[in-house]
Amino acid sequence: MVAVRLLVVTPAMALIVACAAQPMGSDRDARGEALLAQALAGKVAGRPISCLPRYRTNEMEVIDRETILFRDGRTSYVQHTNGYCYPNGSRGGYALVTQQYGSFGLCSGDIGQVFDTTSLTYRGSCSFNEFIPYRTP
Repeated sequence: MVAVRLLVVTPAMALIVACAAQPMGSDRDARGEALLAQALAGKVAGRPISCLPRYRTNEMEVIDRETILFRDGRTSYVQHTNGYCYPNGSRGGYALVTQQYGSFGLCSGDIGQVFDTTSLTYRGSCSFNEFIPYRTP
């Protein structure tokens, strides 16, 4: 069973542009570092998990070129993608469309595609790694 899910872009995610296959490595800028530090302040990293249940993927924030943050109450899940589904200074209406295999949710190996809602075209893709949970102790 293939479930396709459209995650609508919020203003914080309006910077998403084409996902280019780039080598992994830190491309985090000072703004991304500050956003991530603020979002994870006072939280402790847990053991990475391979899947995030669907109900935990509703609140999503793009942090930088390689990092997406999912929030579920007091827990935040950090995702470092393979390839870049990322903001890059462009503004516009974009959505991240994910193809989820199985019924559980978003998992490592699932694919995300950036959809340009203005031109109605796909602008690139990336795949997901394990999710790192951060919880308040």
